[in-house]
Amino acid sequence: MVVSSALSLYSRSPSSVSITLYIVMFVVYALAQGHFVTTPYGLSVLLNNSIALAVGATSLTFVVLTGGFDLSLAGTVALTNTILSVAGFKGVGGALEALVVVCLVGAIVGTVNGLLVAYYKLQSIAVTLGTMIMTSGIALFMLNAPGGTVPDSIAYGLTGLLGPVPVAIIILVPFTAAATVLLNYTRFGIGVFAIGQDRAAARASGVNVEWTEFRAYLTAGIVAGLSGYLVSAETGTGDPRFDASFLLLAFAAVAIGGTSFRGGRGTVIGSVVGAGLLELIQKTLFAVGVSSFFTGMFEGALMILAVLVGSLGSMMAARRSAAS
Repeated sequence: MVVSSALSLYSRSPSSVSITLYIVMFVVYALAQGHFVTTPYGLSVLLNNSIALAVGATSLTFVVLTGGFDLSLAGTVALTNTILSVAGFKGVGGALEALVVVCLVGAIVGTVNGLLVAYYKLQSIAVTLGTMIMTSGIALFMLNAPGGTVPDSIAYGLTGLLGPVPVAIIILVPFTAAATVLLNYTRFGIGVFAIGQDRAAARASGVNVEWTEFRAYLTAGIVAGLSGYLVSAETGTGDPRFDASFLLLAFAAVAIGGTSFRGGRGTVIGSVVGAGLLELIQKTLFAVGVSSFFTGMFEGALMILAVLVGSLGSMMAARRSAAS
């Protein structure tokens, strides 16, 4: 009965499991680390370590909801991170210029992906793998080894405190709200869900499938650029060989957050919380003395469990729909 109730709740709210797990894990982490965790600085550290992944997971969410995949996230992050570390942006004005640049870079990558997938009907996994390799190659051409310097206005301005409030939460809350509104309360967002659920039915109901899918990839590219901006703020330097594990963790965050890789079902909030949960797992395991070698095992098991629960929840929802 308890399991059935939990699955029923999950089928109605895909992000409910990840939110519940995050709360439980945060309590465990706080008990292991003590009062430091709930201080403004402690919360700032936790958020700074997960915000780039949360934004990256959101980027993937736009595409996954259509039933596609976007592997170009890692290359876009590597390229934008490299550009910020070598371009010589200075001061607050430079930080704003850098923000425009990373959005433009992401938009270019997203445009290429969207055109080839939506209008030329190429497989998304092949196209985005290609753009990932291309952008990673450009980043390596610009900076052949980790180095460079991200402007202090980005590295310190986005990772500190504004009074008692972490700057990261001032960024993350409006970002999550805006992405949620875009996906859930606009014609574009409704079209994204419709394409993921049934492409033919979406077209029959008046959705411009190609244009909507193109915009999903374009939006994902821009958001990926923002993720690179936040990675730069966290690291303070450039790395053209950006760790591919970031891409894997972003996909894990999407799955843990309740978004179906089949498309048509999921939430931005779930992906954001999923990213935070992955970071929290790492910190909790370290705090209780578990070797870091086991971190990936726990994260992988959690992702598989989330996908399993999601599948069972979808089956229950389908049965309720058929019964009604």
